[in-house]
Amino acid sequence: MEQVSAFRHITSRIFINAPIDRLRTDLLDLFLRHKFQPEIGLEGGALWTLAREDWSALAQTLASHGLSCTLHAPFHDLAPGGFEPEIIRISRKKLALAFDLLSVFKPRSIVCHLGFEIFKHGANMERWLETSVTTWRPLVARALDQGIRVMFENTYEATPEAHRLLFNELDPAGTGFCLDTGHLLAFARTSFEPWLDELGPWLGQLHLHDNDGRMDGHLGLGKGIFDFQALFKALDNFQPDPICTIEPHSQDALWQSLSYLARHDLFREKHISSP
Repeated sequence: MEQVSAFRHITSRIFINAPIDRLRTDLLDLFLRHKFQPEIGLEGGALWTLAREDWSALAQTLASHGLSCTLHAPFHDLAPGGFEPEIIRISRKKLALAFDLLSVFKPRSIVCHLGFEIFKHGANMERWLETSVTTWRPLVARALDQGIRVMFENTYEATPEAHRLLFNELDPAGTGFCLDTGHLLAFARTSFEPWLDELGPWLGQLHLHDNDGRMDGHLGLGKGIFDFQALFKALDNFQPDPICTIEPHSQDALWQSLSYLARHDLFREKHISSP
């Protein structure tokens, strides 16, 4: 507990990724005991199988402990800008189930993926964009009606182009960019500067994790090659402050990340939005 109290100035103002299947089992006690605020990952079958009462019970448990949250919409096997009508229909149905939970959890944000892959969609960007806008515009409107922004993170995109094209078509009041540091290294293999140069006006959230530039390892901060100190220095030029989520895939990576943020004094009031 002494270790946790040393990071309380950080953990009270950030979110930590928590897949729903694990949050309902082995992670819930950890989060409640240490007052960690979850970014609830909605991947897997839970959106199809859990009753609204199950979601409400979890939301009430978090609220009773004074914990805020963010949501991370599903993305595996989905094609929100795809070319096959039946796959698009199923993708929209599952995303709609995720957005149904906004009124239950009242999250700070909901993070989504474009599903864009240059080798699949690059030859027909106009078609991808038209389908994507049709998918996302009503969902952004639903979130905005509840005062919640939809944050689109970079995943397999090598450049900011797809995000910029989509953002130009969506309501800016309800749309934001989630800069994912690990994905920049593993997939885009670029620094953060060109992404902030182009998407800075939409910057609303950070996903912080590290890797060696070869695989999306979700290592603790400082255990890979991402230059977090340069990123946080660049944040001095951005307002308002972004929401921050750290994305460790192990408890060791969690403590490593918190220690790194504290040791380098990166987590300053002007950098990260409070929940």
